[in-house]
Amino acid sequence: MGDRPEEPVDERPLDDIPRRTPTEPERADMANLAPPPQTFSRDEQYRLKRRVTIVGAIVNLLLAIVKIVVGIVGQSQALVADGVHSLSDLISDAFVLIAARFGSLKPDANHPYGHERIETAATIVVGVLLVAVALGFTYDAALRLLNPDRLMIPTWIVLPTAIAAVLAKEAVYQYTVRAGRRVRSPLIEANAWHHRSDALSSVVVIVGVTGAYLGFLWLDAVATVVVALMVGLMGWRFTWQAVRELVDTGLEDSDIAKLQAEIDAVDGVIEHHSLRTRCMGGNVLVDVHVRVAPWVSVSEGHRIAEQVKKRLLGHHDSTSDVLVHIDAEADAAHSAASAKLPLRAAVLSDLRRVGHDIPELAAVAEVTLHYLNGRVHLDLILPPERLPPERLPLLSERLEAAAAPLGYIGDIRVLLGYPRSQRLH
Repeated sequence: MGDRPEEPVDERPLDDIPRRTPTEPERADMANLAPPPQTFSRDEQYRLKRRVTIVGAIVNLLLAIVKIVVGIVGQSQALVADGVHSLSDLISDAFVLIAARFGSLKPDANHPYGHERIETAATIVVGVLLVAVALGFTYDAALRLLNPDRLMIPTWIVLPTAIAAVLAKEAVYQYTVRAGRRVRSPLIEANAWHHRSDALSSVVVIVGVTGAYLGFLWLDAVATVVVALMVGLMGWRFTWQAVRELVDTGLEDSDIAKLQAEIDAVDGVIEHHSLRTRCMGGNVLVDVHVRVAPWVSVSEGHRIAEQVKKRLLGHHDSTSDVLVHIDAEADAAHSAASAKLPLRAAVLSDLRRVGHDIPELAAVAEVTLHYLNGRVHLDLILPPERLPPERLPLLSERLEAAAAPLGYIGDIRVLLGYPRSQRLH
């Protein structure tokens, strides 16, 4: 065999060599090497939720005091009402803190799936509070429009105070909503919007004060209604999403299609069905039935199920639990035809009884049963020294003929080998 010719070496500097664009398969491989998204333990999630909620509560308390004092001194009813709104946010913060604490508890005997639904229920409460705030804004705007004589022209100190409040609450909103997204907590995100509603109420104060200076007293009421619609819609969104979660609404069709693609991509999966999903506190739980080849071993079927589970868990960091049921044939056919078939002990007892005059049956070292097409098919293992290979087909025929009166025995295959597990006697 001749020597392989040496390939020319490109001696140009690395920076001068054109870079080849990766192919699609190579991009997929590189994506698989990317670091996984950051995940948090239950304790870490709770500590982060507690920290952002306490920070928000402290800011709410300070702003409430400043707004009420400045509102009284500066003759601004709107700023005083805004301060009361900030004070009411402390109730929401306390509620969120308690819900986050109990929602982060580990699963126990009474709550095997965890306590995340506590946060879901709390999200409904926070969402309703947002809707109530929106209704309060609207009511206040109506009073101002119907009773313009109640309005007073505030002093200059009100405007910088309201601007500072907007900046502070928007900062708290950004801090809180990012934390909520990091730990996938709709409760924390909803509370973040509670902070933003406070910032928006301060915007109303700014608009109202500016309008009063310019002579447009009605501008405050119009801005209030616009803000009320924004806050009310967000409150409704959080409430509706939480209610959907409590009644076990599944994922959207687009997300289901992605899960289906992941399942079908696993080697050994023939088809899948009964794919069910539900959400729990920002986590997704998945159940699915997977059909594999009917003659694979239990361990291979289990390995395929583990691979399906691994792919679904890696598909998105919000998927926290996957239950895979393995089917050897379509569920409809199996449940209708195979549900009444006897189990191993009864099958072996029947086989001994009908094959009592077949001496080779007593030497069987291992039996494998296959429940397929409404019948029990058997693989019998005989030690190699007990029977010549050429006699195996004849022994199979004799056993099948003897078992025919039972009515449920299918193929009987006799193989030579050494025992690994179950014995016939």
